[in-house]
Amino acid sequence: MGKRGRERSDAGYTVGQLAKLAGVSARTLRYYEEEGLLRPSRAESGYRVYAASDAKRLAYILSMRACGLPVATIRSLLENDEGDLRHVLHAHLLTLSAQRDSLDEAIERTEAAIATIERIEQMNENDAFEALKGERIAENERAYGHEARERWGDEAVDAANERLRAASREEWDALERLGDEINRQLAIAMATGDPAGEEARRLAHMHAQWIEGHWGAGRYTPEAHRGLAQMYLADDRFCSYYDDAVGAGATEFLVKALEACLP
Repeated sequence: MGKRGRERSDAGYTVGQLAKLAGVSARTLRYYEEEGLLRPSRAESGYRVYAASDAKRLAYILSMRACGLPVATIRSLLENDEGDLRHVLHAHLLTLSAQRDSLDEAIERTEAAIATIERIEQMNENDAFEALKGERIAENERAYGHEARERWGDEAVDAANERLRAASREEWDALERLGDEINRQLAIAMATGDPAGEEARRLAHMHAQWIEGHWGAGRYTPEAHRGLAQMYLADDRFCSYYDDAVGAGATEFLVKALEACLP
């Protein structure tokens, strides 16, 4: 092919010329055309011809594909002007940054869990139980401690943590079993659709026992329990505790049951 065939003509780019310029294959260009992202014109010979505006549009497409945006989203975005494109990509960047932070936190938690397991494997049964209990308390503190301390104060949270640290193996296992039973009862009560019915009252009683087991009998009150329930709805982390275990809407139903059935 001569020089004229290798360079862009005044009429625009051929498939091969634009593919080479953009560093993609001709098949990729045809795929983007099939998906409605590119709309080249046709020469009298029937060959595709890409204008400078098509090359600019391709640059947008490749940039967004590099960001991980799906073709359907790109097709929708290309109907907007450049300002909207920049706005959407900035929003996407914020989302990716949040996902990165969340992933970093998950990696740190996983590394800590591995280290804990490795330590526990070298311990006798009693020491392993105490280590596991301490790790669970620390995990709850990392996840919910800030909000709990703001609401109830350091003294109340420290006292609850100390109660759990002092719990015997039997007491700890009983709380674990009760937590599992609450999830099962929550599913049963949700199936009735009545947050004030008999199954919901049983659920509220079980949940009160569970909270009292964590806080201590002298610190539990129905009013504080209702306040905790409102925190479940106000924070996605609290909300997901029951929604993930039982199903969407579980936390909301539990809060309604506690409001209706606690004394």
